[in-house]
Amino acid sequence: MGLVVGTFSVQSKPVNFHKDNADDDFEMTVVCHRPEGLDKLEAQTNFNKRELQVLYRGFKNECPSGAVNEDTFKQIYSQFFPHGDASTYAHYLFNAFDTGHTGSIKFEDFVTALSILLRGSVTEKLQWTFNLYDINRDGYINKEEMMDIVRAIYDMMGKFTYPVLKTDAPKQHVDAFFQKMDKNRDGVVTLDEFILSCQEVQLFLFVIVKPIGLHCY
Repeated sequence: MGLVVGTFSVQSKPVNFHKDNADDDFEMTVVCHRPEGLDKLEAQTNFNKRELQVLYRGFKNECPSGAVNEDTFKQIYSQFFPHGDASTYAHYLFNAFDTGHTGSIKFEDFVTALSILLRGSVTEKLQWTFNLYDINRDGYINKEEMMDIVRAIYDMMGKFTYPVLKTDAPKQHVDAFFQKMDKNRDGVVTLDEFILSCQEVQLFLFVIVKPIGLHCY
């Protein structure tokens, strides 16, 4: 989850949700996209107005236009993985944030996903993660999709990993994933299978919090 939460905090001051400033309010000047009102976002997320104000400042600091396209998202995200290539994984992550398929992530998109990842129920977090892995959005995770995700994660980790990863490690992890998740052995993992399997063996700690920790399987 830290891979997601930190995305728009590069070179920014630490977020302090308890900051008390009489001038705290949305700064709406000189932006191409104006976010929805605080009341609406507060009703749609698990953040209060003060927290939304602080989050918006951090988002605007990284994205002055009020929205971020995929290329900019990749540039920001790659700063967290200087020894690897995070572009492919960032592409998948961008699509998970861009739920409206508009080609850009707006503050509403960002804060809605963040609300789920930080304060959503276990089921909500697992649903979000399933959508990240379901690359073609057909409601199933197949082996090809999971292999693409795993390879993207390994590329992001780079060659300076310890212990050194074996060449066949991605396939081993995908096989282990399906061995545990594919309950009816039909070659695909449904949302129900994904949630049930994660809750049974508490794999949600892996799939949400440490997506680069596939070796834990």
